[in-house]
Amino acid sequence: MDPSRIKEKIGRFRILVIGRANAGKTTILQRVCNTRENPEIYNSAGKKIDPTVLLASTERGGHGIENEMVFRNNPGFVFHDSRGFEAGVESEFDKVKAFIASRSKKINLMDRLHAIWYCIPMDEASWSFTEGVINFFSQCDTGSIAVMVLFTKFDALYDVAYAQLKSRGASMEEAEELAPKHAEESFAIGSQLKFLYHSKDDADCGPLIECTAGTMDNEVLQQLFVSTQQINLELCMKYAVER
Repeated sequence: MDPSRIKEKIGRFRILVIGRANAGKTTILQRVCNTRENPEIYNSAGKKIDPTVLLASTERGGHGIENEMVFRNNPGFVFHDSRGFEAGVESEFDKVKAFIASRSKKINLMDRLHAIWYCIPMDEASWSFTEGVINFFSQCDTGSIAVMVLFTKFDALYDVAYAQLKSRGASMEEAEELAPKHAEESFAIGSQLKFLYHSKDDADCGPLIECTAGTMDNEVLQQLFVSTQQINLELCMKYAVER
């Protein structure tokens, strides 16, 4: 199907972004949409929400996963935000499970959830997989939705890798040069999930775009995603040639 007809029929590509506050989610979305502006927020009825009202609600503990975030620079993407799962707090986890289940049952493809980006920041001391992360991947049925795991702020682990290399006899120069690669190799790559690493605010999001497209098994959604993104033109040409 021609990409223009796909956009006309389905409209926008819908992504759920999961991760605690300060996990780097907004920065990644800004990079994907090639902008430095903050997104506009709309409720489930399509009404624009005043940012000050939204902030007040968030400070009182309110959080609307059904709200839609849209960047004016690329309105073809619509994002939903989950603040992640704190230890011992099940309410947000239940909301995410219900949201995914509800969106999976939507009749119209435009209303379904098309991808999930799970952001895990690596700048916390003694980082490990939290109970919430484990529960999500063991208990939350994502079906055929493309799921990507992004280890954000990954350069926080470079110092650890540097120290390990030094303890094994590497010189200061060698350890500094090899630390990034050593840190990445310390993480296993799963067969079902794609793991990406983002270290800086200006990190290239091309690999995220390419891996997300490659994970999809629905050709129509794949074409919609590729034609909606605007930062990896080579990917557009690649899929145009393969069609």
